[in-house]
Amino acid sequence: MDPTRVPRLAGEHHVCGECPMSYADTSVESATAALRGVPDEVRAAVSAVAPALRRTRPDATTWSVVEYACHVRDVFSTSTIRLYRTRTEDTPVHEPMLNDLRTVRFRHNEADLDAVLAELDAHLAGFLDEIAATTDWERVGRRRPDEVRTARWLVRHALHEARHHVHDIGAVGRAVSAPR
Repeated sequence: MDPTRVPRLAGEHHVCGECPMSYADTSVESATAALRGVPDEVRAAVSAVAPALRRTRPDATTWSVVEYACHVRDVFSTSTIRLYRTRTEDTPVHEPMLNDLRTVRFRHNEADLDAVLAELDAHLAGFLDEIAATTDWERVGRRRPDEVRTARWLVRHALHEARHHVHDIGAVGRAVSAPR
């Protein structure tokens, strides 16, 4: 895969225009504390959508509630591996998540939602363990040749991904529940 064809990720000092997340204003400690609440936030967002609509996509390019829940789980497994490699290797090159391929090939929309939510707990616990094992937050890895990111960024970015996708679950739920 040509790494320059992989979309760029947010920078070290990203400020999201859609949510109140500022990477520079988020310490590892505050991110870690916020991460602990993510599984409950995902469960609440999922529970707000009728079970019969959780696998419905509002359009061909927007994931379903179940697919977003799978993605949040996957963010934590991927972030755990990326943080471990950043902690233990010199400037590792991180594989892209290939989100849409992962969603199709691993049949996320067919996944058992209760199992996904249990896996979310386990994957987040693993990520929190890796955060606890990290001491040098200036260590770096890269995904693209021109995209160097610190260990600190990995924690901030995982939190941002989770927060953003909790919002997406709610938006999808509202879209598929709206009268047509």
